[in-house]
Amino acid sequence: MRPDRLLYVMDPMCSWCWGFAPVVQALAEQAAAAGVPLQLVLGGLRRERAALDPAARVRILSHWQAVNASTGQLFNFNDALPEGFVYDTEPACRALVTARGLDEQSVWPLLELIQEAFYAEGRDVTRAQVLVELAERAGIPRIEFAAAFDSVEAAEATAADFTWVQDLGISGFPTLLAERDGRLALLTNGYQPLEALAPLLGRWLEQRAHA
Repeated sequence: MRPDRLLYVMDPMCSWCWGFAPVVQALAEQAAAAGVPLQLVLGGLRRERAALDPAARVRILSHWQAVNASTGQLFNFNDALPEGFVYDTEPACRALVTARGLDEQSVWPLLELIQEAFYAEGRDVTRAQVLVELAERAGIPRIEFAAAFDSVEAAEATAADFTWVQDLGISGFPTLLAERDGRLALLTNGYQPLEALAPLLGRWLEQRAHA
């Protein structure tokens, strides 16, 4: 039987997931105090091959402004989504799947670095060289990460995450699931503040303790 866990279903290039970052960190600490780990599942928000057109850029930046207003998370609007940018989130997702396979503890610092680079610094985290640099900053040896990131196994593992999420019918991020005895409970599908979610998680942890 799989041990109890929380599953954070997200995409590092999802703006509401960036807004949710402080919330999920607090929830992870709450769960960890009860001996329940948080594990990352990558959702695959966008698989694009063409550059953003001006209308799409305006639409996405309006979402970012809403996240900034609701959560206070910082965005670099001046350098965001430059002309010619292809909004493909698979490489950033694959970087996290790669990190998860090499050193699971490095996933969380790498996630934070990718989100900060994309949203707060305006960097292009679809580029392998940027992801390799960030992985090294997260503590993963550059050569080891680069080889694993480019492997067929990493691509297949990333696709498996995307398929698992799709098969569950999850279409919005962030999503937080609690798993006990192989059964999944939905804590949230979409952004909610900590004051709404901490009591929900607390009740689930309490029920678990008395099960």
